[in-house]
Amino acid sequence: MSTILILHGWGSQAKNWQKVKEGLEKVGYKVFVPDLPGFGENTPLERAWITEDYIDWIKNFAVNNSLERFFLVGHSFGGGLAAVFSAQFPEQVEKLILVDAAIIRVENLKRELLTQIAKILKLFSFMPFYKSARKFFYKFIASDYPGLEGIMRQTYLNVVKKDLSGCLPAISVPTLLIWGAKDKITPLKDAYLIKDKIPGAKLEIIPNIEHAPYLKVPEILAEKILNFIRL
Repeated sequence: MSTILILHGWGSQAKNWQKVKEGLEKVGYKVFVPDLPGFGENTPLERAWITEDYIDWIKNFAVNNSLERFFLVGHSFGGGLAAVFSAQFPEQVEKLILVDAAIIRVENLKRELLTQIAKILKLFSFMPFYKSARKFFYKFIASDYPGLEGIMRQTYLNVVKKDLSGCLPAISVPTLLIWGAKDKITPLKDAYLIKDKIPGAKLEIIPNIEHAPYLKVPEILAEKILNFIRL
């Protein structure tokens, strides 16, 4: 029986992929959708992770579940992980499917400015207004990481700061990109950049869909995945 491993995005969890999972399983595939560490029902992180920590975890998950070779699907943050894993371990990946993948990450002036503001704000931690000012800053101004604190906030920053596009030319497995035409989080222009960097990659665009086709059109997403892995 052929196996599919799905890696969810940041802030998501395995249960959000249930309809896609069911669509793939009903035609005979064995599907794994694990909660990545720090999400869903998986163990909370005890320290801030970087991309390489997640790659090691995926490798161990495959070993522990006797997954020698499988189709790999990754969405958003999980798509970035899937791309890196496929570049490093092509012998384990039959085909790669990237769904609105977060791979192209450009450090910009806004993030640098926010970092400096946060450092300045911390100097006033002894003042009575500090907690309310900090809460306002992260909720309304530094919305790149809303609601995140401590280990998960640092993990998010570790992951988001790292552009993963350098791994793309090393991907040698057949690759399909599936993208929402109206995605504002990982815009369609990213898909074209990624496609150009992965040898032989194909791109399918889902009209009128934003960043979460697995929630909005799970049947269509499952069908596109199946059509590709059956080729």
